[in-house]
Amino acid sequence: MTPQQKIKHLILIRHAEWNDDPDAVEFTRALDATGIDDQYAALEEAGDIWDAVSEIRGGEVPSNLKCDWSRHYESQAVAARYIDGSWVGWTYWFGGGKHGEPETIDWIPDAYALDVTEEEKVVTVRTFAKADQAGNA
Repeated sequence: MTPQQKIKHLILIRHAEWNDDPDAVEFTRALDATGIDDQYAALEEAGDIWDAVSEIRGGEVPSNLKCDWSRHYESQAVAARYIDGSWVGWTYWFGGGKHGEPETIDWIPDAYALDVTEEEKVVTVRTFAKADQAGNA
């Protein structure tokens, strides 16, 4: 399955989840590559997919990779975990000011597969505040 099909599949799954139909979610999760393309095209033609596209477009996590850029929009490399545990990445376009429409940029064709190494790290976080000066006079 291509990275583009994985993104489309994530969009279809999100769309099915919003319809509160467990059977539709299971059916959608089980789609093969051809089924994903057909189902996505049908929902795209019906105009019923755009909220789910917007939801997935922002990604799950930033990947901190170098990405495409434009002088008109801000961009960030983002990633999402696919249902089989693999990761897919793309450029998330945003900003552009009052008349900007970054959501109209066709981002799915530029998706790519990612190799991800996860490691758990222990982090110490310190928060400081000034001590009460009245008792130290």
